Amino acid sequence: MAGKKEEANIKAYSQNFTTMTPGPFAKWIRTCVVWQAIRFIVINIKMLVVVSKSH
Repeated sequence: MAGKKEEANIKAYSQNFTTMTPGPFAKWIRTCVVWQAIRFIVINIKMLVVVSKSH
């Protein structure tokens, strides 16, 4: 298993372990209550469409 050997060489939180950190826009989008409410409504409408097609 070649994948296991490669994973053994990577240690979390070391200097070589880099993760993406969100930028200012991503942080704003994740914490904006108005945007979350809009997304909630859109997702619920999509769910209603899917459920209405099945019944």
